[in-house]
Amino acid sequence: MVFNLLTAAFSIQWAILVQGYFQFSHDGKIHLGVINLIYAEFACAVVLISFGAVLGKTSPLQLLVMALLEVPVFAVTEWAVLKYLKINDSGGSILIHLFACYFGLGVTFVLYRPHLNEGHAKANTSYQSDILSLIGTLFLWVFWPSFNSSLTLKGDDQHRAILHTFIGLSASTLTAFALSAMLNKNGKITISDIQNVTLAGGVTVGASVDMMITPAAAYALGMMGCTACMLGYKYLSPFLAQRFRIQDQCGIHNLHGLTGLISCAAGICAILMADEEMYGPSLYEIFSHRAPVEGDPKLHKLQILIPGLQPGLGRTAREQALFQVAAVFSTIGVSTLGGILTGFVLKLPYLASPSDVFCFDDQLFFEVPPDYDSPLKLNNIDDSAA
Repeated sequence: MVFNLLTAAFSIQWAILVQGYFQFSHDGKIHLGVINLIYAEFACAVVLISFGAVLGKTSPLQLLVMALLEVPVFAVTEWAVLKYLKINDSGGSILIHLFACYFGLGVTFVLYRPHLNEGHAKANTSYQSDILSLIGTLFLWVFWPSFNSSLTLKGDDQHRAILHTFIGLSASTLTAFALSAMLNKNGKITISDIQNVTLAGGVTVGASVDMMITPAAAYALGMMGCTACMLGYKYLSPFLAQRFRIQDQCGIHNLHGLTGLISCAAGICAILMADEEMYGPSLYEIFSHRAPVEGDPKLHKLQILIPGLQPGLGRTAREQALFQVAAVFSTIGVSTLGGILTGFVLKLPYLASPSDVFCFDDQLFFEVPPDYDSPLKLNNIDDSAA
């Protein structure tokens, strides 16, 4: 929690400067406003997602250096994708979830520790830590609709974004409880499952959150995302650690990578199906790059119906979908490469990386009370007795 606070405070301030230079700089000055803060918070979210892959086996200094390097890579990628590919990504499935996931996996690939595959005594949870984690999950659950809708157009688009996110989260929550009991050999609910996968629905509706996908589709996406996330935690994460040197400490590949890919696929399908019959003139507000180009007589007619409508690029649905695909692959490629290079920087000896023995140990970096690990000791005693 303290490392999250430290890294978040640094990342937001650093992102305001870096993103300001690329996106909000005019006449040699960075113009600040609420929109800058929103974009900076998204950049901060990217860092906090990414470092989930290496949390517990890195020092505070390493995490700050990771944030220092990741924010510029993210800012340049975001600027290039939005400026040149011009995609629809209201919920951040491509530029936030996929970028953060594969950047983090690139870092943890380089920082691979073979002995941690055998387990670590302090990597276990306790009743108290599970309750605290669940409180964090509840906070994210409540605020996820505002996250997905913050950059959508005011009015119907924003309403759809909030409703679709709430429906997706509800679906993934119910599915999480069902799958947790089904996959447990005793038929009981596992609290770690509820912490990890109930948020999947918020990610899977992200790419199409402001589009007319129907509530049923949002519900189905929530169920699909939760199922993929749950199976990823149970089976894929151990496989990646053993076979591909990817030790994903917090399972970011499951909650942000797999669900992000599902979300992108759903968004591309929604774009291909979008037409004037379904959306009316608002089609060219939601998909602004499909609006007619300057000088097209159709643009003048649309501007009478929608005052303030800007000229677009005249893209077809198929062309817009192809640009979405290009954004997915380019973002994954750049983020993975950036993560690998950052991992090599973090391996430098003077960044105070903890040894395997002191991984997941607060005592190495904090003044702690004598009984700080008593819940863990009690948990280990109970496991031994069982």
